Amino acid sequence: MVRTRTNNPRKFFVVYHSADIIQKPMKKVSPNKLQKGDVITVIAPSTSMSIINEKTKNYAKKGFEDMGLKVKYAKHVNEIDEFNSSSIESRLKDLHNAFSDKEVKAVIAIIGGFNSNQLLKYIDWDLIKSNPKIFCGFSDITVLNNAIYAKSGLITYSGPYYSTFGQKLHLEYTIDYFQKCLMAEEPFYIKSSENWSNDEWYKNQDDRYPISNEGYWVLNEGRAEGTIIGANLCTFNLLQGTKYMPSLKDTVLFIEDDYESLPHTFDRDLQSLIHQPGFEGVRGIVIGRFVKESKMSRSLLEKIVKTKKELNRVPVIANADFGHTDPKITFPIGGFAKISASKKTEIKIIKH
Repeated sequence: MVRTRTNNPRKFFVVYHSADIIQKPMKKVSPNKLQKGDVITVIAPSTSMSIINEKTKNYAKKGFEDMGLKVKYAKHVNEIDEFNSSSIESRLKDLHNAFSDKEVKAVIAIIGGFNSNQLLKYIDWDLIKSNPKIFCGFSDITVLNNAIYAKSGLITYSGPYYSTFGQKLHLEYTIDYFQKCLMAEEPFYIKSSENWSNDEWYKNQDDRYPISNEGYWVLNEGRAEGTIIGANLCTFNLLQGTKYMPSLKDTVLFIEDDYESLPHTFDRDLQSLIHQPGFEGVRGIVIGRFVKESKMSRSLLEKIVKTKKELNRVPVIANADFGHTDPKITFPIGGFAKISASKKTEIKIIKH
């Protein structure tokens, strides 16, 4: 902030720089873990549930029930407009009702989309802070995950959607890490999956093509620890310069990108994040697996990282199991991680 005097010695005007609205680290609030018998509410803060076919919904519901969880659906989840979404008012009501409902222990997004950032300036942050509970989703939900953490201190979770559990096959790894993060207190290591897939499983549940996983890519060696923020990079960057952007101080960035991202777009999105005030507070980076359509290779990603001198001091691990491929981990936005990028590469979630 800069104070500048006018011709009147008793008056001055104030010029605010973007750094003035960057959130300072808040006191963290950890929601209670899920237990068998708990109720989760499914909401549609972005795309409507109407686009999900019945078979997928049935598999998803059964998946949660097999974990001992009861499922209820927010009032407006099936509303749909020309953007495959619903009104801001409807989505906001469902979000607020889910957090104010004392019976509900977790709020899960149905799927992603493009417009959950429309909700930010209307959210009752005090309501969320007063009713801390698990909130989970990824991709477009990244803005809500990080904004909720920035504005209330509540640890949220980047992890599978309700629709993710609609897969008939190859869901064991995803369920395992969902339970480790949301149904247990103990720290846990993130180990690479044996196989991954990039297929359109929702079109044909039996037409799956697992790909052997080559494990982590170490792009910069080193060790780091810090608070986890981030997730979908192009969505996370929508928070830049706003009061909803979490502090970068003493953080480990978990970032990934989707089917709309190519190497050059990932490069510029990463560069944009590096330009943010306080980026020197980033201690380490973990990058999620890229979809095949992105045409990102290890050598291209390594070149992107190595051409950014700001990252020379930062350990970088890539090809981790999160993002827009399956299976995927669940990790805490606002939680605490330790990473070791070396011949023995480790990612450990300490607090979640």
